[in-house]
Parts: sequence; C-alpha cells; structure tokens
Amino acid sequence: MSTGNGADSAPGHTSAPNATPASPASPAGTTKNSMFSSLKIRNYRLFATGQVVSNTGTWMQRIAQDWLVLSLTGSASAVGITIALQFLPMLMFGLYGGVLADRLPKRPLLIATQSAMGLTGIALAALTLAGHVQVWHVYLAAFLLGLVTVVDNPARQSFVSEMVGPDQLGNAVSLNSANFQSARLVGPALAGVLITAVGSGWAFLLNGLSFAAPIAGLLLMRAHELHRTEVQPRAKGQLREGLRYVAGRPELIWPIVLVGFIGTFGFNFPIWLSAFTSDVFHGDAGTYGLFNTLIAAGSLAGALLAARRAQSRLRVLVAAAVLFSVLEIVTAFAPGFWLFALLLVPIGMFGLTVNVTANSSVQMTTDPEMRGRVMALFMMVFTGGTPVGAPLVGWVTDTYGARIGMAAGGAVALVAALAIGLVLSRVGNLRLRVDRHHGLALVPRQPSRTLVPAA
Repeated sequence: MSTGNGADSAPGHTSAPNATPASPASPAGTTKNSMFSSLKIRNYRLFATGQVVSNTGTWMQRIAQDWLVLSLTGSASAVGITIALQFLPMLMFGLYGGVLADRLPKRPLLIATQSAMGLTGIALAALTLAGHVQVWHVYLAAFLLGLVTVVDNPARQSFVSEMVGPDQLGNAVSLNSANFQSARLVGPALAGVLITAVGSGWAFLLNGLSFAAPIAGLLLMRAHELHRTEVQPRAKGQLREGLRYVAGRPELIWPIVLVGFIGTFGFNFPIWLSAFTSDVFHGDAGTYGLFNTLIAAGSLAGALLAARRAQSRLRVLVAAAVLFSVLEIVTAFAPGFWLFALLLVPIGMFGLTVNVTANSSVQMTTDPEMRGRVMALFMMVFTGGTPVGAPLVGWVTDTYGARIGMAAGGAVALVAALAIGLVLSRVGNLRLRVDRHHGLALVPRQPSRTLVPAA
C-alpha cells in the first residue's frame, strides 16, 4: 500500500530526503519490484503475521456489527449511524492522533492501542452473548473503537517505514493492503457462518482475542533492526506545521482531497450491501458475507498488482478513481443477482487501487519526521468524512432504495475524480490522450521543440 513519488503526474520533491539509509535488515540490493520483497525483513514478517490474524477478526466484527444493527432496527440508516460513530473520532481528533504518533515511540504505542481494541471487542461480545445487547451498546462500542483508531492508525501507517526502511516502503504499503484484503476474504465468510449458526456474539469474541497475535508480533521484534525515526519533542504549533506542510505540496494535497471524496461517498458498502441483501435480493447473513467476500477478492487482486508496480503514479490514481465510480453506477442498476455479485470484484480492485496508490504516493513524498501527521490527515480525510457521508447515503438508500443510493454515491465520486484529474493535469502539465491501445489516459505534454536549421 516498489513505488516512486508520482513526479510524472504532479510536481514534487523526490522521496523523503531525510529518510534513514538502508540497513542490513533491508539491503539496497533487494529487488524492489518483487511482489513479496519486504517479507524478507523479519520485523515486518512478524507484523504482517499478527495483522492478518487481527484483520480477520476485524472483518468478522464488521459484518457481525452491521448485521446485528440491521437485525435490531431493520434500518439502513441505523447501519449508517453505526459506521458514522466509528469514524467520527477520526474526523474530530485525527490530526491530534498524528501529532501523538510523531511524538511517541511507535512500537509501545501500538501495543497499547491494539490491547484497547481487543478489549472493546471482548466487551461487546459479553453483552451480546449474555443477551443484553441493545443498539446503543453497539453505537458506544463503535465510538470507543474509533477513539482508539485515532492514534492507532497514523502510528501503524508510519511504523511501516521503521520496519522496512525507505527502499521497501512502497512494497510494504501494498502488502499491508493485500494482508487486509486477504483477511477480508476469510472474515466475512466466517462471520456469515457464525452468525447463522451461533449468533454475532462469537464473532465479537474471536475478534477481541485475535489482537493477541499483533501484540505478540510487536513484542518479538528486534528493536536494533528498526529504522528509527527521530521522535519529535513536544512543541507549540505542531498541528499547524503539519497542515502547512501538506498545503504547500500539490502532490500531497490533491490525492488526499480525492480519497476524501471517494471515502465519504463511494465506500459506503456496509449500507448498500446490507440494503441490497435484505431489500433487493431478499438474502440472509450468508448473502451479505458473500458480497463482502467478492469485493475482497477484487481488492486483494488490486493490492497484489500494486505491489508489483515500480512506481505509484498519480495518473493511475485518477484513472482508477474514474473506473471505480463508473462501475459503482453500473452495478447499482445490475438487473440480476449474479451480475451484481460479479461486478463487485472489479469494484473492489479499482477501489483498492485508489487507496493504495494514494497511500503510497503520500508516504513516499513525505519527510519521515512529518509522516505521522500527514498520514493522520490522510486517514482523517479518507475515513473521517464517513460521519457525514454514511448517514446521508443511508437516508438516500432508505428513502429512494438501494439502487439509487449506490448510484448517487458513485456519481459524486465520479464528479470529484474528473475534477481533480483536470486539476492535476494542469499542475503536472499533463494532457488527455485517447488511443486504441491505451484508451483514456493522462500523459505528459511534449515540450515545445525548437527547429534547428540543417547544417
């Protein structure tokens, strides 16, 4: 989630000038475009192994949480409120989480946040298994999980560079997404089976226990092999400093704006898929799990393809955002169950390509001492818009139906992708090209040529 800085698509400096040099744990001779090259680093292997376990539990909880709320209320808007509460803390406090991630040592910080997230899952499991769960309990658990995520997300994103170093950062970011999507293939299916067989409580319990794996991985890491980033001392104005840093760099601000629109209006799949399951196709939890699994399959393919790319180009970001949005609109009006289901695969692939390409571009062009604050802003914009988008999309879905709700989200995302594509084309001196081999693409303008008379 190896990559470059997208300099061919927008102006900008090269990868972080203050990046820590490669150490023996991440030799310069490592093949950068190998799909799994960052897994050669022991600390990252431990991290990735722990994450795939906890990510599986996280996906189980997401599906169980959405289905539990839908079962208790029968309302897509209630699902939207749950999602909004989970991401509201990121919108409110996300930048402060980035400041903390830059100020504090990241490994101990992650041990604390992962422990808190595990306890949240166990508490919700206890309420559900005891038969006392109410909708407000789910709302509260979602909000508390969001509070922890405010610090966990920027710390975890920026800790990747400390594990693998600058040479493998792009590959590791892509593999993080592949890891998350691999768990997404398994988690929804397991959740569907558990919900149908024994109820949502067991999915919550397994999620809580799954956080033991990443905590163990963090404890087993070799501290001397980390590419340590200098911890920033407490000082006034660090939040404003981070905002000024991003505002002055088009190669940072425009990808962040684009993923903000995509995340706010285009990534409301829990609302749409639960509505399609219950209202359009009249399915059950297994059907809902199948839809999520198909999106995950496409997302995994997108992450693995991103891991093979040698550079992370902003024109790839714009093209993927356009295709993602168009596919959402088309899928919303798919007439049959299986056509709808199959179209979820490319939606997942292009949606993940948007996320990974933006994430890689932003991380590779950010100085290490600013990475926590920049990634906090990235995640705040990507997920923090959900408290605004999710209730609105949920209301549209409840009022006008699942098809209109999904198509409306795709339409807003499409307008944003086209508008920001035009901005980047001007900033990066690009032009639109259409040909039979490459289709629609943004390519660098040819410099004007000076005619030289023949000798």
